[in-house]
Amino acid sequence: MAPKKKRVLILGASGFLGQSIYKELAPYFKTFGTYCSSEKKFKSNKHFFNYNFEDDDIVQHLNVLKPDVIISALRGAFAYQLIVHQHLFQYAKANKKVRIIYLSSSNVFDAYSKYPSYENDTTLSNSIYGHFKIRVEQQLLKLPKKQIVILRLPMVFGIRSPRVQELKTLHDLDEFIELFPNLIMNVCWDSKITQLVHYIINRNKYGIYHCGSSDLVPHEDFIKDLMRVLRLNHSKYKFVYTTNDERYLAVIPKYNTLPKHLLFESSSLFEEIKRSY
Repeated sequence: MAPKKKRVLILGASGFLGQSIYKELAPYFKTFGTYCSSEKKFKSNKHFFNYNFEDDDIVQHLNVLKPDVIISALRGAFAYQLIVHQHLFQYAKANKKVRIIYLSSSNVFDAYSKYPSYENDTTLSNSIYGHFKIRVEQQLLKLPKKQIVILRLPMVFGIRSPRVQELKTLHDLDEFIELFPNLIMNVCWDSKITQLVHYIINRNKYGIYHCGSSDLVPHEDFIKDLMRVLRLNHSKYKFVYTTNDERYLAVIPKYNTLPKHLLFESSSLFEEIKRSY
């Protein structure tokens, strides 16, 4: 008898990362997703259901779907997201075999600037976004350790990513693209994130993971190289100086190291874009 397929629920499956994760997991697991839009492609998919977290209660859906893994890729109002994740916490606490994978951000460390950040570093943020991510992390980390995965992401790119679409729009409108010359960062993109999520589910991994390129790159150099690869030449740039010193915003794996096939450098994004063009 074939082993029972895991049931995976992706909250925010209509978003950029959510869709990418769904496409990666659907052939291997019984995968469901939520959407909050009127797009017909989601309405016609019987594994997708409409969910507006500002109005709907996620608990009723959890009780019906009974997922083994819940992936949170939600975007939207922070106050409502906090309520949703409180409900997820309570559901996982009552169902000991459920795991939650939470897509967090390098911004949980944006109050630090002198060094890259590792998994066990204390979180500290000066931004509203970073502070929100910290609150959700702290709530979920109260669960038994084998039930929670925190996946911290640096800046996310990809051929269909919101960041790349914004760069294309600014170029087409002949508007200035902001560069942060003193910002040292690492990056990631959708295909690498989806591969890591698949690996975590397959291997029943848990804990905190940092998903970013193994190399550190200046924001200015990376964006200019990206624009060249996208064939968006003669773009207009505006330099934004937030400090006179180098400032790091990068998440590096140190304790939860990844297998070689999941390691990557920032330049491999450019190769992936070239292949898709």
